[in-house]
Amino acid sequence: MSVTVNETGKGFQQEVLTGNHTFFADEPADVGGLDTGPTPYDLLLAALGTCTSMTLRMYADRKKWPVEKISVRLEHSKIHAKDCESCESEQGRVDRIERIITVEGDLDDDQRARLLEIANKCPVHRTIEGEKEITARWAD
Repeated sequence: MSVTVNETGKGFQQEVLTGNHTFFADEPADVGGLDTGPTPYDLLLAALGTCTSMTLRMYADRKKWPVEKISVRLEHSKIHAKDCESCESEQGRVDRIERIITVEGDLDDDQRARLLEIANKCPVHRTIEGEKEITARWAD
């Protein structure tokens, strides 16, 4: 899996190449961008949201549950660490990502509870929460 990001030479605008797809990422005009594409945080939230929805769809289909439509809205904010019950940090600020999930279909409470558990098992969720190593090196 590989993604290539290239500056376009137009402010903060970036060309993103992934597989057969090309799109722009950018910053809003009020911070000096051209607003020609999603911001890096938009892309992060989109990755988590799409993975959540796809994971729920796969699970519901496998179980043959009557799920008609899935929608995931995500919100990112910075909160004080002391306001975070599940965070190890006690000082400073931490990132909070909230997923608001809507599932349309005739599901009972147990099915809905199970889908919420499954939402937390999507691969992108696990990547964001799990131990990771992110490195940088110069190209040859």
